[in-house]
Amino acid sequence: MFGESATAITILFIIFAAGIGAFVRKRSRDKCLRDFERNMVTLEQKSGKTIWGKLRVENTGLEFVYPEKHKDEEGHDETSYILYKYEYPDIAVVVRFHDELSEQNKRAREKELKRTYHPGFWRRLKRRILNVFRTVRDSVVEIVNLLISQAKKATPAGKVLTSQDKYVSQMKQELMASAGTSFEPLLERYIGHKVVLEMIKGDKIFEYCGVLKEYTAEFIEIMDVNYAAKLGQPTRTADLVVPRKHGLIRHLAE
Repeated sequence: MFGESATAITILFIIFAAGIGAFVRKRSRDKCLRDFERNMVTLEQKSGKTIWGKLRVENTGLEFVYPEKHKDEEGHDETSYILYKYEYPDIAVVVRFHDELSEQNKRAREKELKRTYHPGFWRRLKRRILNVFRTVRDSVVEIVNLLISQAKKATPAGKVLTSQDKYVSQMKQELMASAGTSFEPLLERYIGHKVVLEMIKGDKIFEYCGVLKEYTAEFIEIMDVNYAAKLGQPTRTADLVVPRKHGLIRHLAE
């Protein structure tokens, strides 16, 4: 009888773990990167390589779809470039130049900038509510670990949970991977305000003034900056997503 129950619980664990995994993977795309989705962007890598294309964001990486196919040095046709998530440490910055957007995307971007800069009461309230859920989510793994540890002490449920360690671990890993937005009080108060971003490029530090739109555990998003891809080039209006490892908000600029 117990064997049949254990088999049934195993099947339920597999289904439950698969369901949680699918839901979390769908929701765990980085918010800063996701804001640039379906826009023409430029990827600058620390190696000096640049990629230009329409951005597609998945939880496992990024795809830059070229406007038209071109041949590489070996004569192969290429239509996109894929950057896997484990390659994110090589990202220097993702740039969305205003003058490279379609008219539709320009209008959407201008609307979002107006909503972002000095947000109204309801937008601030919505963000406060979301931050409550984010704070809870950041603690969910510890809560799950505690509950499972306590449940394993029970009998016979403890024996069943112990036998399902593989699926329990899978669920915990999925939940940990979903905690991509860590609440940062120092940054939170400056959301929607003009700030100065310090960004490390090579052995130099550059400063850019713009509107702080969003941050996650890995990236900072800043809008409406004057940006030049290379020294000596004229600056252009752009929005930036910068890895937090070499980009930080240093000053309030208003």
